[in-house]
Amino acid sequence: MKILGFFMILSGIALGFYVGVWVCFVGGIVDVIQQIRAETLQAAAVAWGVAKVVFAGLFGWISSMFLIVPGYFIISD
Repeated sequence: MKILGFFMILSGIALGFYVGVWVCFVGGIVDVIQQIRAETLQAAAVAWGVAKVVFAGLFGWISSMFLIVPGYFIISD
């Protein structure tokens, strides 16, 4: 069972980096650039892109905790 807990912790770290860096930070920048290049600018889409960039660390941290916390409890048994 300790191997499963260790794997869950490593997966949680990878998930946190993926969500925080790729989905939110890079994705938010891409969203803003797409809106700048579009024919009609949508304020809500720009605001959503900026919010994703601003909260990228928080979203990455929260998503990683979904796997790190249970993995820690599996290892600590």
